[in-house]
Amino acid sequence: MSDKRLLVVYHSQTGGTRRMLDAVLRGAADPDCGQPALVLREALRASVEDVRAADGILLGTPENFGYMSGALKDFFDRIYYPCLEHTRGLPFAMFIRGGNDGSGAVSSVRRIVTGLGWREVAPPVIFAGAFDEARLGECEQLGQTLAAGLSARIF
Repeated sequence: MSDKRLLVVYHSQTGGTRRMLDAVLRGAADPDCGQPALVLREALRASVEDVRAADGILLGTPENFGYMSGALKDFFDRIYYPCLEHTRGLPFAMFIRGGNDGSGAVSSVRRIVTGLGWREVAPPVIFAGAFDEARLGECEQLGQTLAAGLSARIF
């Protein structure tokens, strides 16, 4: 088991993002990926301490009105200044359940993490339109990528 810690912060209102999350977690728990400690937090419950203790972070949100969920925005509102000087370079990736095309949620998250100085290490996984179970492998790969990268100290 790796000594690294992967924080997963998410919000799911109707269950689509939760299904994506389950696949992300399956990938991150793959024994071939080094098995960093997985810390799962709903966005409204994630804390400054969770972020400061993380070696990497995965963010999951639905796209609401062309933006990230209010719960994920609340997370950023609470952690931004306390983490600003302590988490620069933190590797992150995101998964989005898009109501439109997902681009609004992606750009809103990127604006905030750019200010935090976090480093995006994988392209976002976006499910827009009808939920496609066949694409859940992309979420598993995202979890594997972050877990393996952290464990191998690539990021």
